[in-house]
Amino acid sequence: MEQEPSRVKVEYGRDITFVTFLDERIVDEEQIRQIKDALEPVIEKNRGGKLILNFSNVNFMTSALLGLLVRIHKNICELNGRLQLSNLDANLYRIFEITKLTKVFDIT
Repeated sequence: MEQEPSRVKVEYGRDITFVTFLDERIVDEEQIRQIKDALEPVIEKNRGGKLILNFSNVNFMTSALLGLLVRIHKNICELNGRLQLSNLDANLYRIFEITKLTKVFDIT
């Protein structure tokens, strides 16, 4: 069986885990499933720490990714951790504004 391409790059620090999305466009269900599968063990390992999701490579995403981000945020909060989104370009940030998710997420 062929291994799936990695959709994220993970860097572990002492109390911070830094995850960079590698795709420019996150648009289909398979990509989102792969991201979810990649992040589940990261979230567990990061228990109680800060998780930073870096969007520097991403210039387009679907609302399905927003749904995944909300679930990730909930899971991290339940584990007494913190989630921060970073390096959103202006168009992506606008999506978070329109959906009022700027009030939910810590965006830098």
